[in-house]
Amino acid sequence: MAVTTGTPSDTQETAAPPEPRRQKRSAANVWLGVVAWVVGIAFFFPVLWMVLTSFKQETDAYTPTPKIIFEPTLEQYEGVFAAGVGPYLVNSVIATVFSTLFVLLLGIPAAFAVSLRPVKKTQDVLFFFISTKMLPVVAVIVPIYVVVNQIGMLDNIWTLVVLYTGMNLPIAVWMLRSFFLEVPGELLEQASIDGAPLWRTLREIVLPIISPGIFATALICVIFAWNEFFFAVNLTAANAGTMPVFLVGFITSEGLYWAQLSAAATMAALPVVIAGWVAQNKLVQGLSFGAVK
Repeated sequence: MAVTTGTPSDTQETAAPPEPRRQKRSAANVWLGVVAWVVGIAFFFPVLWMVLTSFKQETDAYTPTPKIIFEPTLEQYEGVFAAGVGPYLVNSVIATVFSTLFVLLLGIPAAFAVSLRPVKKTQDVLFFFISTKMLPVVAVIVPIYVVVNQIGMLDNIWTLVVLYTGMNLPIAVWMLRSFFLEVPGELLEQASIDGAPLWRTLREIVLPIISPGIFATALICVIFAWNEFFFAVNLTAANAGTMPVFLVGFITSEGLYWAQLSAAATMAALPVVIAGWVAQNKLVQGLSFGAVK
């Protein structure tokens, strides 16, 4: 009886972690939480300051000592609308939406081919896709400008749509391929045994499974296309300018209009922020797709 009684007691004492170790672990978690909050606030503070500055007068925004207490005003946003932000905003929406749709239409079949239905020399194909991102944009702007000028497509929003599609397609293929690789091969084999055509298998089985990854890829393409500046500033003028080009207009020889620039930058960032907020659940699922088996 003594042996029977003592064995569970010894087991319980051995299994229970020492109290100092638990306290150290709890303290470490608290410090990690504090550091995470500090880092998060440090990254978010410039955005918060930009939004606050957009509600200031120019005299309050351009001061040696930052003014935290001020009288809010919508005058800067009225000035942004008076400067004609509408056409630039529409151009950005057109270039972003259509280029993202074209990227998905071209990227999904390409990623499917090099993942679940690989072709010969798949690695060479993947390297070719990503190698197109290695050439600096400044090195190709002159030949692109000459070609676009020759075909009469300067200052045309569809020129930006084509360029943004080519710019984002390699990244989309690589991202989508990683999501396709997480689809169990047994599903494709079962669909093939049941006589389902390839496109039906892709449409009804594969795409619903990787839909979070598609949303994540689309959001990345939206961000890159919306923020692109180099092609837009060199290939557009009055008719096809986008939001980044519009922001440059507030940099004048007289100096920077900080409050109006902050208001315009807030308006330029707002659509992408809203898109990310709406798709945040899909984005998290897509970026963590296949991380947990």
